[in-house]
Amino acid sequence: MLRIVFDNLGEYKKYAMLSPIFVLLEVLMNVSIPFFMTKIIDEGILLGVENNIIRYGIILFVFAGISLITGVTSGYLATKASSGLAKNMRYSMFKNITNFSFENMDKFKRGTLITRMTTDVQMVQMAFQMTTRMAIRSPLMLIFCFIMSFRLSKELAPTFVIIIPLISIGMGIIIKGAYPIFEHVFKVTDKLNTNVSENLSAIRVVKSFVKEDKEIEKFDEISDELQNNYIKASKLLALSNPLMNFSTYLMTILIAWLGANLIVAGDMSTGSLTGLITYAIQIQISLMMLSMILVQITIARNSLRRIDEVIKTTPTIVSPENAVTEVSDGSIEFKDVYYSYSEDIEKSVLCDINLKINSGDYVGIIGPTGSSKTTLVSLIARIYDADKGQVLVGGRDVREYDLEELRDEVSVVLQKNQLFTGTLRENLLWADENLTDEELKEALYIASCDDFINPETDLDMKVQRGGTNFSGGQRQRICIARGILKKPKILIMDDSTSALDNKTEEKIISSLQSLRPEMTKILISQKIKSLKNTDYTIVMDNGEIESIGKHEELIKTSPIYSEINETQESDGDFDAKE
Repeated sequence: MLRIVFDNLGEYKKYAMLSPIFVLLEVLMNVSIPFFMTKIIDEGILLGVENNIIRYGIILFVFAGISLITGVTSGYLATKASSGLAKNMRYSMFKNITNFSFENMDKFKRGTLITRMTTDVQMVQMAFQMTTRMAIRSPLMLIFCFIMSFRLSKELAPTFVIIIPLISIGMGIIIKGAYPIFEHVFKVTDKLNTNVSENLSAIRVVKSFVKEDKEIEKFDEISDELQNNYIKASKLLALSNPLMNFSTYLMTILIAWLGANLIVAGDMSTGSLTGLITYAIQIQISLMMLSMILVQITIARNSLRRIDEVIKTTPTIVSPENAVTEVSDGSIEFKDVYYSYSEDIEKSVLCDINLKINSGDYVGIIGPTGSSKTTLVSLIARIYDADKGQVLVGGRDVREYDLEELRDEVSVVLQKNQLFTGTLRENLLWADENLTDEELKEALYIASCDDFINPETDLDMKVQRGGTNFSGGQRQRICIARGILKKPKILIMDDSTSALDNKTEEKIISSLQSLRPEMTKILISQKIKSLKNTDYTIVMDNGEIESIGKHEELIKTSPIYSEINETQESDGDFDAKE
């Protein structure tokens, strides 16, 4: 666990190392104060020597001042180090998450990633801050208090030792019982965050099906489970304070009783007994702080494991060594390709795909729902890797390319693409931050956005979260414009014109054909009218290529294409087979 913390401290290591030094100085001052208080009592007040009272009083004042300064400094350094650790952990997680493949993303749900980047990091930050300061301060206080106690009275100091086994056994039992509860708490928290995230993103669906009450009930059940687990853990942890109080009060009573006898016998001074009681209180405070730290570390240990799991997860799709950094053209070729989501070749969703697309071709893809159209084009940009066979782009296997370079040359526009909070300009500049306003305007015209956006004046218009201030068709056109701005060699439109009317769609395709003739264009659509003007259309069924050809040819040779055409020509509904 320490390795995980040390690896993520980075530039904040110096603060973490300096803090204990100031803690040591603070402890030395704190344990010295009771000793000089005994001196004031025994050598000043009881003897009536004013000079000793003033001298030891000045020493106490100086020591208290140094204790204050070193305490504040150590606290500042510990806070600096812990907040830096939290920042680096969040950065490391987020950086690795952005490199995750879809396979990695399937392993972690969105809710658990949010929990790990917020709650888990906060737990580790709190534990590290306490450890850097209190976990060092408390043991040092115990050691020095024992040393100073033996210096004041060798007869009474050993009574401090009797509470250590009692506390150790008690805290061991408490922590052993609390750890698995907190482990379950984080899983329930993940579940809660996932539930909230899904409801917020799908709030329109919830409302349209009038399922608010059902979702509230589901949320309430998870929330109750979380509450019950926290209560169960708190009951166990609540035993630590009575245990500490019992132990220290037992120790104080023994010191007072034995010390009183020693004073009467003349073997101990009043000042020494006062000092011992003060040390007993300091030991009590140190032990209570130590118990709190142990509890916090117990919680943080689980959080550290969960954070490390995200950081150490290796993306399944990465750039190779000596990667190819240039895609020569937009040609695409599939050679004996098989792909399975379950990694079982017998359950492949793509089977024996052999296909060649020349650079600059305008290709359509159609087929029933579940025929793996999207999976097919996902292999081109290495969203997934083929389990068997080869996918070539520009004459090279996609696994030979630098991942960033490949994806820069393969632009994918989805049916439900994402717009981000900000301005229209900021959303378009996702394609390339160095684009000029003229290039942005041209893309908006090509994507037929000029009927609801004035490219001359509206580049800085606000875009709400998810683009909710635009209709579905408008969002699709903006996303097409963004895809065009990447100036890719291959543009894939995965049902991204589904919300557009035929006239607007034809205008966009016509503009692309005339202004980007060298670009390979792939259009996935369920509308025959959208595919009539393609160079050829690929018909897919059950993960296989059923037919390839132009509209007239497919009407005669492809039963699936013919059935879709007949249904759409008669304005009926096509109920595709899985």
